Order: sequence, then structure tokens, then C-alpha cells
Amino acid sequence: MSTPHPLSPPSPWVERFAPLVRAGGPVLDLACGGGRHLRLFHRRGHPVAGLDRDLGGVADLDGSAGVTLIQADLESGDSGSHTPSLPTAGRFAGIVVTNYLHRPLFPAILAALEPGGVLIYETFADGNARFGRPSSPDFLLRRGELLEAVRGTLQVVAFEQGEISVPKPAVVQRICAVAGNDPLPL
Repeated sequence: MSTPHPLSPPSPWVERFAPLVRAGGPVLDLACGGGRHLRLFHRRGHPVAGLDRDLGGVADLDGSAGVTLIQADLESGDSGSHTPSLPTAGRFAGIVVTNYLHRPLFPAILAALEPGGVLIYETFADGNARFGRPSSPDFLLRRGELLEAVRGTLQVVAFEQGEISVPKPAVVQRICAVAGNDPLPL
């Protein structure tokens, strides 16, 4: 079935590390938007779950075998000590997050990975304001913040931060990290 609008291609960062996710293991695309990474992992033979507060961008996948769509607003609820949980059952072999940041979710994201599960995260960072949106510090990672978020829980496979020019000029931070203490599958 064709999609109702043109899709952006998958992030090269996500494509690069997708093979590290256990073959056939379930993958969560958090804040999936148009589903470019949901579709990537589905094509690779993974059962996938797409979670977003608006599922319009993935409506064409509704009812597809191996695809679970979950509509949820992960940012609602009281602030402060409230720690959001992911409304999903079980653990994931892979979790992908791109162009989205809600810091209170970090513990729930890490807890949702199965042993050996892979986190692939890429979003905007401090300095992005000069290129446009997002520009609020609430939506920009601080220097090294993803490293700090996974410290003591995941093994880092790769980490980058800095300016990019493709698909558009931006300042990003990205990480690929694996849950557990086993040797990394490189």
C-alpha cells in the first residue's frame, strides 16, 4: 500500500547500526512520525511497534502483519517526580529515537531494552538554534548528554556530536549503545 505523503529516507545513522539489532527481534520506533525507521526495520523482518501521539503518518500500516501502532502522549502527566513509562509489553531488541527529546523518558527507554538490545538515538543538540528549529534548550541535548544517559547501563558502540549538513544543516548528537555486559557484536 502506498503512503499518503512522501517519506524522508531513513537516517544514515540508523541504517548503519540496524544490523546490530537481533535478527527477528522486536523493534520500537519511539515518536515514529511518518514511520521511516518503523518501515526500515519492518522491511528487515522485525516485528515493529510505532509509538506517537499522532499516528497519521503511519496510518497506511494499520493492520499490517508484524506492525503494532500505539497512540500515546508520553509527555502528558504531572512533572517533577513523575517518570513516564512506555505503554508497551515486553522488552525490545532495538529502540530507535530520532528528532525527539523528552528527558524523563530516558530511564523507561533503557529499561525497555532486552539484554543485548540496541538503542539507536539521534536528535538535535545545543547550537542548533542558529539553524532554526528546534531552538529551545528543552528540545536540545546538552554536550555529552546521551553518553551520560546510558552511563552504567549500556555499552557505547558509537557516539557523535556536532554539525551536519545533510539532510539539512543542524547540530545533532547521536549514539548507538547495547544493553548488557556481553562482548559487543561488531
